[in-house]
Amino acid sequence: MSDAWIAVLSAALTGLLSLWGVYAANRKSSAVMAYRIEQLEKKMDKHNQILERTFILEGQVTELQHDVRDLKGARSA
Repeated sequence: MSDAWIAVLSAALTGLLSLWGVYAANRKSSAVMAYRIEQLEKKMDKHNQILERTFILEGQVTELQHDVRDLKGARSA
């Protein structure tokens, strides 16, 4: 084989290996990003549940405060 063919084959092999490396790295990066997004969504769900529970509790406290005011008003009358 001539030196030109060896150079062309080695360049082609290097190019293919480089493409494979880029593909593998991109695939791994995408998998890690998907995992992190999933974990972040879980944290957001927990946060949203806490906010919903807090909103409900605030409503209940407001109702109890009104009941206490009504009871104080009925006692003094």
